[in-house]
Amino acid sequence: MKSFLTTTATILTIGLTAFGCQKSDNVQQNQTSATNNEITTLNIGYQKAALKLIVAKQNHFFEKEFPNVKISWNEFPAGPPTLEALSAGAIDFGYTGDAPIVFALSAGKSLNYLGYEDAAKRGHALLVPNGSNIHTISDLKGKRIGLTKGSSAHNFLAEVLKKANLTWADIQPVWLAPSDARAALDKKAIDAWAVWEPYVSATELSGTAKAVFDSTTLPKTYGYYLAQPSFIQQHPKDAQKVLDVLNETDQWINNHPKETTEILANSTGLNLNIAEKVLTTKPTPNPVEPLTPTVIQSQQDLGNLFFSLKLIPNNIHASEFVWHPQK
Repeated sequence: MKSFLTTTATILTIGLTAFGCQKSDNVQQNQTSATNNEITTLNIGYQKAALKLIVAKQNHFFEKEFPNVKISWNEFPAGPPTLEALSAGAIDFGYTGDAPIVFALSAGKSLNYLGYEDAAKRGHALLVPNGSNIHTISDLKGKRIGLTKGSSAHNFLAEVLKKANLTWADIQPVWLAPSDARAALDKKAIDAWAVWEPYVSATELSGTAKAVFDSTTLPKTYGYYLAQPSFIQQHPKDAQKVLDVLNETDQWINNHPKETTEILANSTGLNLNIAEKVLTTKPTPNPVEPLTPTVIQSQQDLGNLFFSLKLIPNNIHASEFVWHPQK
């Protein structure tokens, strides 16, 4: 994994300035003229929050659907590095939450929306160590809050601050990867941690921290599958097959809750009771569909919000990066 990330970083350093924005009109034009040559490799990016991909990997669903294709699985700690690898061409498609896409598009990264799914209502939480003097979100002023920059937790914390009538200037954001943030919270080097599942349940059940607020009452959010524009343009039928496998996996998850819990635990290193708790937060069934106008607008609204808060340098035009499968 370390060598893969090093390779990805090198590719990014060499090629970052070459990336441009790929308009959805071009996606459709190229899709129409694509010869759909058979693919020989399929590089997949996943993370601990990507339940369907974890289950599909364990059950070899992609290998069965693409029998003559070399399937490569690449794990990432969060959405931002997943999209860095996608933009660099190191993976063909991957999974992430909402905010990383906005940051990536604002930076001119090369990607297209492939599909979406509903996110868990309690998919994010604000955790504080035991004995903390933070009891409500109104107590966050002046506090050090750990989060992964550009991740879905970035959006979650923005919503929390808005609900508490606070601004980013009222807190001290501390940019940390999930593993580093967990260690910092345990040592009380940060006052709170904004994070997503399965880290929420794992930390709560450890008995060292508790949630003072979660995303249950916040606006609906979604999970996204993003693809390399060239993959969609050159292989539109295979892009559709990716969505088909994800939906077959969703059906398997619904029909095999016990086995799914075991797969999640074994694949992520979580205890069975933590994996079971994580799964109770997941919507069921939860199909993957091409983006609808409502979902596209939710991404645009997030871009508008981040741009107004000066969290991104350029606003986005989400609709220009959406793949619309031909019927």
